Amino acid sequence: MKVGLFFGSFNPIHIGHLIIAHLVKETTDIKEIWFIVSPQNPLKGNKNLLHEFDRYDLVQAAINEEYGFRVSDVEFNMPRPSYTIDTMTVLQEKYPEYEFKLIIGEDNLVSFTKWKNYTEILGNYGLIVYPRPNDFKSDLLNHESVEVIEAPKMDVSATLIRKLVREGKSIKYLVPDPVSDMIDAKGFFR
Repeated sequence: MKVGLFFGSFNPIHIGHLIIAHLVKETTDIKEIWFIVSPQNPLKGNKNLLHEFDRYDLVQAAINEEYGFRVSDVEFNMPRPSYTIDTMTVLQEKYPEYEFKLIIGEDNLVSFTKWKNYTEILGNYGLIVYPRPNDFKSDLLNHESVEVIEAPKMDVSATLIRKLVREGKSIKYLVPDPVSDMIDAKGFFR
């Protein structure tokens, strides 16, 4: 079975993530999407980052009734910061019957050659790339292991969502209702 791996801090998960995951599942040969909650992105700081278990719970709430979507805490017990290739290697060893592909935005493709063992990711797994606002040019767009999907160029931002929550404003339509309910009930991002 082919599985798309969608890595992120998901701080919080929002409608943009879910639309991309849905389109990958609907328009490619990927049968499942696994949301990999990253405790710490090596290229980002930890400022304003909810605890990893809280972000895991938010993802679970968002995808709870969606067939073919799954959340993973595989990186919670790995050395930090986590590198994508290391996580993919662990998953491939644990699930040798699955074929994994990495889902990334066009903006990440531009810096992809700076990722740890990026050639191994391309050679052993491959990429599914979704468009992002602004124009990003990368020579990898035409690589044989890169599949570019058609999707809306959304600029939904977790930063904006956190700001709205801090200001006591509604985040309706930016996150699924169960995510909004959990953020409100637990006082996240206040």
